[in-house]
Amino acid sequence: MPLRGGVMGERGPDRTIEDVRRFWEENPLFGGESKHPRGSREFFEEHRRTCLEDVYAGEFDRRFFPPEENREGVLDLGCGPGFWPIELWERGCREITIADLTETALALAEVRCGLYGVPVTASLQNAEKLTFADASFRHVNCQGVIHHTPETAAAVAEIARVLRPGGTASISVYYRNLFLRHWDLLRGIGRLLDRLGGGLRGRGREGIFAVTEVDEIVRLYDGRENPIGKSFTREQFVSLLSPHFEVLEVFFHFFPARALPFRVPRALHKFLDRNVGFMIFATVRKPR
Repeated sequence: MPLRGGVMGERGPDRTIEDVRRFWEENPLFGGESKHPRGSREFFEEHRRTCLEDVYAGEFDRRFFPPEENREGVLDLGCGPGFWPIELWERGCREITIADLTETALALAEVRCGLYGVPVTASLQNAEKLTFADASFRHVNCQGVIHHTPETAAAVAEIARVLRPGGTASISVYYRNLFLRHWDLLRGIGRLLDRLGGGLRGRGREGIFAVTEVDEIVRLYDGRENPIGKSFTREQFVSLLSPHFEVLEVFFHFFPARALPFRVPRALHKFLDRNVGFMIFATVRKPR
């Protein structure tokens, strides 16, 4: 059933930011999935391969990254285990600040950045109530974060507040794509995929294809005890961003083929990633 203005995939309106913090403190991203010790170079390399080869089907979209004029003074909001700071640095970004709700994520991200020689400033932050001054950054990178916070609209307003006029942001959330919109008709296929061994390792996600409620699929993707997960239609996402930003472009990515019990050919994987991805991305600019 739709919850809070038609946003899908949320366990309930009584869930708080403290519930979110507690879950992610105990269940950091990629935890329980890697075969390597958490925080080791091998762990981080496996995580990058999974991101690049699986969820992004083999290549990064240039639209993830800021224009040249906004590459100094970058905030990676919801940094998780530090994937994006490395990629931003390698593409010319400097003065990078990493921020996350949890100490676990910040510690992992700092280790990762240290291993790869990327200087960052770390800050413990709640995306709904950032402590940074107004107009602190030229670019904000916020990938797959604000769909986990109780007050998503407040987080969007905070991103706008800490951006300088003319600053840009790349923001993504879970997308209510073709498969999710028509899950009622696809449940039988889901049960078959489950019987064939489909699913995701770690955090209690192994039986995700057996779930019958689409809201629960969205929430369960990040773990059995994940308190909040939301998916948005294109219209809902643009409506969320438009009061604060000029929306320059909206596009789709993110197809975790590793959840399937069979190998997906690369050409098909790329097609699915770009056309029915499970995340919707927006490139936005704060008005001058």
